[in-house]
This record gives sequence, structure tokens and C-alpha cells, in this order.
Amino acid sequence: MLLSDSIFRFHAMLVPPKVPRGVAVLNPYRDPETMSLAKAFYQKFYSDNEPRRLMLGINPGRFGAGVTGISFTDPVRMESDCGIPNTLAKKPELSSDFIYRMIDAYGGPKKFYGRYLISAVSPLGFTKDGRNINYYDDKKLESAIRPFATACITQLAQLGIDASRCYCIGEGKNFDFLVKLNDEQHWFGEIIPLAHPRFIMQYRRKQLRGYIQSYLDQLR
Repeated sequence: MLLSDSIFRFHAMLVPPKVPRGVAVLNPYRDPETMSLAKAFYQKFYSDNEPRRLMLGINPGRFGAGVTGISFTDPVRMESDCGIPNTLAKKPELSSDFIYRMIDAYGGPKKFYGRYLISAVSPLGFTKDGRNINYYDDKKLESAIRPFATACITQLAQLGIDASRCYCIGEGKNFDFLVKLNDEQHWFGEIIPLAHPRFIMQYRRKQLRGYIQSYLDQLR
């Protein structure tokens, strides 16, 4: 089985965790168009069995992976950078903007995705009162998704991943949570924290070039 098929199957078979009252699970993989786009993406960039290093974000948001099914990839970049046409509303998303600037500096999507797979500690997202929330924003939610996150990362680590190093997108609570899980499960030799794209684009945009170079230095 090609890596593209394994990754697609992983997402297609995700079973949402039980979450606290008031929290809704964001599962883009129930949507036929999202699944079609995800399949096209993985077939384009992962139709081989070469090992990739894993990069793990927090959880999908409503305007990026929450609609395209691909981490840090909004409908704009899905079409313009990845070359995959779609009929989704072309609403740009800040984190996706940063990631694709970085990917362009790395050498483009083909080169980047030939070496890395981006997913998330929780491959499914969450909303509360109609707004995105991170799994660690609610302690009950964080506790509830722990078995789900553990199972998901275990499955991802078994997809021919180069487990010597994992990159955590998010230097604070996401990094702390992932390190604790890794201490228990021993998936990766080391975990490297990276500043979160949304933080960079909202609060450190004047230092954008420096952050892109920091990503490149760690990845290379």
C-alpha cells in the first residue's frame, strides 16, 4: 500500500472522541468534497513509500484543515500552491499563509511534502459557541481527547515515519502536552518546538523572515 493510501485511510477512519458538553467536534472528513480534495492531495504528494518526518500542530480550525482536510492548508493555497482546484470559498487563513511562505522558501510543495507530513496532536478540531477552540483551552476537553490523541499519533508513527525527530507546531501548551505523551509512548527520539504560525502572523509579523528562516534551519 502506498503512503498516500495509508494516510487517506487513517483520516477516513477517524472516530471522534467523546467531548464535554458544550463542545462540538469539527470533523471535515464527513464531507464528500473534503475527502475528494484530501485524496487528490495525498495522491499528488505521497504516492510512494519514502519516510517522512512528522510535524504536529494543535487541531484543525474552521477555515484551514477544517474545510480542506489538509493541515495548515486553506482553499486558496490548496488551489494556488498545491495545484488542486476546488469550489470552496476562497477565504485565506493566517496560519496557512505562513506555512506556504515557508514551504515556498523550502523549495516548494513537492520538495517539502516529499520529506514531511503535517498533521495535528488531534486530527479533528473543536468548536464552542461557534468559535474554534484548542484542545488545551478546556481542561476537561484536554483530558477527554488524550486517549484519542495517543491512538492517532501511534497510528501516524506507524506509517513509515522517520521517528528520530518530530516537530511540534506550537511552543507552549501543545509542546508540553506532546512531550508528556511521548515520554509515555516513546514514539520519537526528540521533539523540536516551532513557533505557531498564527502567533507569528498576528503578533510577530515584522519578524516574518526571521521566523521562516528559523523553520528552515530546524527542518534542514
